[in-house]
Amino acid sequence: MKKLLLSSIVVIIGFTFIGRLSYLQLFRFSPDQVLDDPAIKKIYDYPERGYIYDRNGELMVGNQPAYDVMVIPREVKPLDTIEFCNLLKIDKEHFINKMRKARVYSPRLPSVLVPQLSKEDYARLQEKMRHFEGFYIQKRSLRYYTTNSSANVLGYISEVNERDLKNNPYYVAGELKGRTGIEKQYEDILRGRKGVKHIQKDRFNRDIGPYKEGKLDTLPEQGREIHITLDKALQEYGERLMHGKRGGIVAIEPKSGEILTMISGPTYDPALLVGRERSKNYSKLHYDTISKPTWDRSILAEPSPGSPFKTLNALVALQEGVIDQKTKFRCYNGFYVGNQKKGCHCGGGVRDMNSGIFQSCNAYFAGTFRKIFEKYPTTDEGMDMWERHMKSFGLGRYLGTDIPTGRPGRIPGKAFYDKWYGDGSWASSTIISNAIGQGEVAATPLQLANMATAIGNRGYYYTPHILKTVGNMGAIDPKYTEPHYTTIDREYFEPVIQGMANVYKYGTARWVQIPGIEIAGKTGTVENFIRVKGERMQLTDHSVFVAFAPVDNPKIALAVYIENGYYGSRYAGHIASLLIEKYIKGEITRKDLEKRMLEKTLEHEYAKPYSGEPFKINEYVW
Repeated sequence: MKKLLLSSIVVIIGFTFIGRLSYLQLFRFSPDQVLDDPAIKKIYDYPERGYIYDRNGELMVGNQPAYDVMVIPREVKPLDTIEFCNLLKIDKEHFINKMRKARVYSPRLPSVLVPQLSKEDYARLQEKMRHFEGFYIQKRSLRYYTTNSSANVLGYISEVNERDLKNNPYYVAGELKGRTGIEKQYEDILRGRKGVKHIQKDRFNRDIGPYKEGKLDTLPEQGREIHITLDKALQEYGERLMHGKRGGIVAIEPKSGEILTMISGPTYDPALLVGRERSKNYSKLHYDTISKPTWDRSILAEPSPGSPFKTLNALVALQEGVIDQKTKFRCYNGFYVGNQKKGCHCGGGVRDMNSGIFQSCNAYFAGTFRKIFEKYPTTDEGMDMWERHMKSFGLGRYLGTDIPTGRPGRIPGKAFYDKWYGDGSWASSTIISNAIGQGEVAATPLQLANMATAIGNRGYYYTPHILKTVGNMGAIDPKYTEPHYTTIDREYFEPVIQGMANVYKYGTARWVQIPGIEIAGKTGTVENFIRVKGERMQLTDHSVFVAFAPVDNPKIALAVYIENGYYGSRYAGHIASLLIEKYIKGEITRKDLEKRMLEKTLEHEYAKPYSGEPFKINEYVW
């Protein structure tokens, strides 16, 4: 009886083991299990990233071959470290540090020891690598640029870090990932899918062939190509015009919201962040805290918009019925707030809306601003109305673009002023600087370009975006084809647009007309303060300009912001007119103006706060 019981137990245990193993093999097997099997080696085959083309099909970003030296720590045999380091052109300390990190990541999985060898280094090393067990060379592709422009827009790729590996199981050590710009925003589309080969090893750790005859192996899938909305030629031209200048330029196609240019100055060649010198170059760019080439001013700078903002106050006043285009205000070479006079450079006299816009009269818009608030019984109600109108143009908030960074600008509301002055302790006269785009309002160049777009479209805009198509498909998000309407009725745009058109004919930009092209624009001169040794000082004003053209059927709307660029038409207005002519005509007819803008720099202005020498403080100008 005991013998029968013992035999039965043995049989039951045997069947249990057989059943369990069969279940695991037949029903619970997953390809991921091979990760836990030390007898199986995985070799990844990395795909090429998708190519990036401009709106006209011009290649901007392609690929070039590169090679990584890989290490599997558990397979490394004793070696001549000095000889190996000399071959790889690295020092011994770097070698030890990388080996330590590789063991921490995984003793049996490959890690990158030296990334991104050139073809020349690869040719020199490949024959000698067989003497160093546990190391091998793996081919991959790096980015190749057909342009030296658009660095901040395109972004860059770099090796994944520990956080990436922890947060996303798709990535393995040594893999590359989009970090900024388009490369980051459309990483899932551009990266493709890596292939993998599983190699069976014997008990002596030698390769004996494909695991399961290669049934678990996969082929790489190349990343999909994308077409972006940028105009490569216009982008490159704009960056040339920004040489020696700091600021941002954004141009938009009004009928679609497609971004034609997005320029930040100063910038850098995107090729600097490719290859073995990437880290050194990035550190040099990132820690340049004076010119800040990696800080994208087109979407991060938030200066006061200046006089272009006057057009919105005119539209709000018309919509609220507090003025019409014939309403007049007298300018006494400025206007008074209490006993304090604020200056104006229009020349004085009686102004209606048209002359108020094209002569950029501060007194006219101060009077208009007061009337807007006087319509309502309380300042709070007036402020709510004003804020709602302004934000309908995309100001004071994120626009919802497909750009992975940016700033919201600022349209202050009653809560903002209650915090500063106290509830009930402020009025329209307190915040009168908002009448002319100074004071507390702030906007990025992207937002100003979008504002110009909404005016040019007579009351609507599309969300600005950078992606045009993916492969042969259309844009991947329908939200970019849905119009956003402002709170201003269409009928009120015409008198304001007429005033903006007269800016070029009779007003502050009459020196920068383009033969054969009708333009509506608005100059802006923005106060510029800085603290030097704790003292608030005024530097040369920023130059701002917004425009769209042609007036009746705009093909381009843009904003140009030049730091320390003097008055609005001096730098920003000239650059804007050249970009408009380049885009619409395809060529520049005003060669003398082009030559001046290409050669002129503002480096002498930017050096003033750091020179240690006293500099002239500008006279206070509104």
